Amino acid sequence: MNDYVAINRANWDERAPAHADSPDYEFDQFINDPEHLSGVVRFDRPRLGDLTGLRAVHLQCHIGTDTVSLARLGATMSGLDFSEAALEQARRLAAGTNSTIDFRHAEVYDAVEVFGRESFDLVYTGIGALVWLPDVARWARVVADLLRPGGRLFIREGHPMLHALDETADPPVLHYPYFETADPVIFEQAGTYVQTDTTFTHALTHTWSHGLGETITALLAAGMRLTGLTEHDSVPWQAIPGHMTRDETGEWRLTHHPERLAASYTLQAVKE
Repeated sequence: MNDYVAINRANWDERAPAHADSPDYEFDQFINDPEHLSGVVRFDRPRLGDLTGLRAVHLQCHIGTDTVSLARLGATMSGLDFSEAALEQARRLAAGTNSTIDFRHAEVYDAVEVFGRESFDLVYTGIGALVWLPDVARWARVVADLLRPGGRLFIREGHPMLHALDETADPPVLHYPYFETADPVIFEQAGTYVQTDTTFTHALTHTWSHGLGETITALLAAGMRLTGLTEHDSVPWQAIPGHMTRDETGEWRLTHHPERLAASYTLQAVKE
């Protein structure tokens, strides 16, 4: 096992139960309201289109809130994550919402071995996933191999412009790589991005940025055709504390001059 996998898995294994118990992930709303969707899926609902009858996989599905949301929109869902602790919470959510979802435990680069080639009409990746992978070109080949001809990739992700900022500086400044690098960016942060009173012991993470052009080029090289790209001035978490305001949908954007920051993007591509 690569060191980065073990380091990052320890971080996510510890945080998964706290995330599921946090009001920010809205497990109670999912269980009590059969029409409730995650904020990330609600945001992109107009772009997702009709999912009825599609066989879909959510890569790096974490605790399954987006996965359940896509199932509620009519897709036959599978989910994959490298954290068994996260999948335990995802299965608990699926059971509580009477959702039939095939959750599998594996690294994203092994997804084709787990599910088989050309098994899906839709590959979905939610926000905050790609930064955990060192090689975006390898990821793009996995996506292409999972899709049937004519199948679609749908991804909402934090913008590499945002990831390049040091959010702890006041004002924030460019500090981290925009482009993919061989070496990871190493963080040691004891907290997490949701409301929780849990104290964590695994604080170390290894992440990578992937430039928007690098991601698109990787998909094109893997045999995909770009069909949509929208850059947004918002993200679903307070990425720059003290400098962002939350709107009524739960999205955060710069309080002053939000037009200056590409904070996230939605990308769609089709397998030729």
